[in-house]
Amino acid sequence: MTTFKNIRLERDQALAVVSIDRPKAMNALNYDTLQELKVCFEQISGDHTLKVILLTGSGEKAFVAGADISYMRRMNAHEATEFAHLGHSVMMMIESAPQPVIAAVNGFALGGGCELTLACDIRIASTNAKFGQPEVNLGVIPGFGGSQRLPRLVGKGVASELLYTGDIIDSTEALRIGLVNRVVPQDKLMSTCKNIAEKICSKGPRAIQICKQTINNGCQMDIARASQYEAIQFGQCFASEDQTEGMTAFLEKRPPLFTGN
Repeated sequence: MTTFKNIRLERDQALAVVSIDRPKAMNALNYDTLQELKVCFEQISGDHTLKVILLTGSGEKAFVAGADISYMRRMNAHEATEFAHLGHSVMMMIESAPQPVIAAVNGFALGGGCELTLACDIRIASTNAKFGQPEVNLGVIPGFGGSQRLPRLVGKGVASELLYTGDIIDSTEALRIGLVNRVVPQDKLMSTCKNIAEKICSKGPRAIQICKQTINNGCQMDIARASQYEAIQFGQCFASEDQTEGMTAFLEKRPPLFTGN
């Protein structure tokens, strides 16, 4: 495994925990951190023994406070475009990882940090979490997918208000608009996320992977094409050993022993 400077990668059986570890910079995303995230997800997404990935930020103040403004301040248009392309490639890698990715959001998730949560499948926030896309306060727009994923998640009107005003919202409002799945006390954040991960790990791995593909790809289609796509994906499950084991175990009234095949 690669040694990282700005992130930490820990493994707990079938769970990988990725922590952005720049607490003095409130875990802000600079070029090196994005590159390390890219390498990290290239490695763990291809590890078929891992069933769930948990993404979080080190310390108690921030998940990720944003992209590193001191790094970006003197960029020209070409450099900024290249930086955005790097950010997008990381977000797409997280979004397209075969494993479900759970964001454990503690403290600030602003700008690039909010965009990082949007690339995850499930978002669990602590009570002290804050969310926002405040880029307009800096004279720019989101560069890592915020203007595209946020409207798809919370709706165009709500997203437009957040993007145009640059407002920062607390975890209660984030839950109300559907930006996060649930809000838990700060000291329960990691245990809650790990409990969700354990539950996912107990299910058919092949079915979970196919389900993630179906959700992500189907959301880009109209309902008629998406329904046809789901039927095809459903059929693919029946080419797996997990389907045979799952249904046999159900009829035999015993827990299934899934292998991921």
